[in-house]
Amino acid sequence: MTADWDSWLRADFTAYLTVGEIADFAARMLSHLCPPSGRRFAAAVTPGRNNPLTLRAEPVQDGYAFLVRLTPNGGDDACHLQMEIDPVDATELRGVFDALRASLVL
Repeated sequence: MTADWDSWLRADFTAYLTVGEIADFAARMLSHLCPPSGRRFAAAVTPGRNNPLTLRAEPVQDGYAFLVRLTPNGGDDACHLQMEIDPVDATELRGVFDALRASLVL
C-alpha cells in the first residue's frame, strides 16, 4: 500500500490481509453501494484486529469520497497518516467491488 501526496510525501505500508478479510470487506462495501444509500458510512478492512484500517465514505454528488486513517499497530495515540481519496462515482465503485469479490470466489 503506497501513500503519495503530490509526489512530495511518499510512505509505503505493508499490509497482510487474508482472502477472507478482503472478501468480507468487499461484501460490506457492496451492501452500502447496491443501491447507493447516499449516506456516509464506514467500513473496516480488518475489523477483527486491534488497530483496524477503516475507510470512511462521505457522499459527494453521485459518488463517495473516502478518508483513510493509518496508525502504527498499537500506536493509536502516536503518529498517523490520514489520506483523502477524491470522489468516485457510485456506479464505478460497485463495478470495482463486484469484480474484486468475484475474483476472490473460488
